[in-house]
Amino acid sequence: MTATRVDAASIRTLPKAVLHDHLDGGLRPATLVELAAEVGHTLPTTDPDELAAWYVEAANSGDLVRYIATFEHTLAVLQTRAGLLRAAEEYVLDLAADGVVYGEVRYAPELNTTGGLAMAEVVETVQEGLAAGMAKAAAAGTPVRVGTLLCGMRMFDRVREAADLAVAFRDAGVVGFDIAGAEDGFPPADHLAAFEHLRRESVPFTIHAGEAHGLPSIHQAVQVCGAQRIGHGVRITEDIPDLASGKLGRLAGWVRDRRIALEMCPTSNLQTGAAVSIADHPITALKDLGFRVTLNTDNRLVSGTTMTREMTLLVEEAGWTVEDLRTVTVNALKSAFIPFDERKALIEDVVLPCYEAAL
Repeated sequence: MTATRVDAASIRTLPKAVLHDHLDGGLRPATLVELAAEVGHTLPTTDPDELAAWYVEAANSGDLVRYIATFEHTLAVLQTRAGLLRAAEEYVLDLAADGVVYGEVRYAPELNTTGGLAMAEVVETVQEGLAAGMAKAAAAGTPVRVGTLLCGMRMFDRVREAADLAVAFRDAGVVGFDIAGAEDGFPPADHLAAFEHLRRESVPFTIHAGEAHGLPSIHQAVQVCGAQRIGHGVRITEDIPDLASGKLGRLAGWVRDRRIALEMCPTSNLQTGAAVSIADHPITALKDLGFRVTLNTDNRLVSGTTMTREMTLLVEEAGWTVEDLRTVTVNALKSAFIPFDERKALIEDVVLPCYEAAL
């Protein structure tokens, strides 16, 4: 099957895996409107369609600071048990409806405590909502496995506390850890103690790096902190002087050769100015150079996207084939923060048979 024969309807039926997706960036617009009314929060508009358009317009500004500022509204409605339960359950159901068979959802529990919940209560509540969503998806015949990544906010002082929660809940649905927030000025090594603690406790982690800040952030994430994956990592190309020739610098070579996954988010990267177009997004060249690239949504509400849309854009604008879609899906599962036997079963029993049937 060639790219010209694949449409969004066909792509929607293909199994997908997403590793980089934020809970507070993926609410349904209608849910955000309803929850805001319940807590008395003022939104830019109370029309769900207009609200969705407002988010995409703000995201398309090319300004990472403005992009992040849109989270004011989603976070405002995620400070109660009821709001967190609903958001988590709907998160799973929306992935299932999009053909996702494995997903990792990330959020920073410290950002959900202004309503009186403790960070541990936030984690417990989100896990309850995710479990309810997975049960409903399975009952509907669209099973999806969702693991949780807890985030520490790199510009604040509760990163170690979030890391401790990742350890405490690692047998209750939390599969790993991340740091998020403004990259520039807040290097990963500032939180080295937290990452060393996670390594001692055998909890895997990824680090947002190489999006708003360049090679130094990727170097610290990988070589100093020991990240098993890189969140975004789009600026690894700065260590590849000529993408066409494929001559890699030492850091880029290390990332490729050690199979350190790049959690790439094309639409989001365009919106924050980290890439100029889907056609020229580095994900295609990096895939062709043998990097373990994965395809992700980042923030589905904020970016106005889905996994089906991300795949469709790459097919239509970058010439991707079904084989390419299969590659990034298998890559994601190979680098998922769940046990090897579970990854292997998803690849061999779910993903490969469906893609084989599509070829």
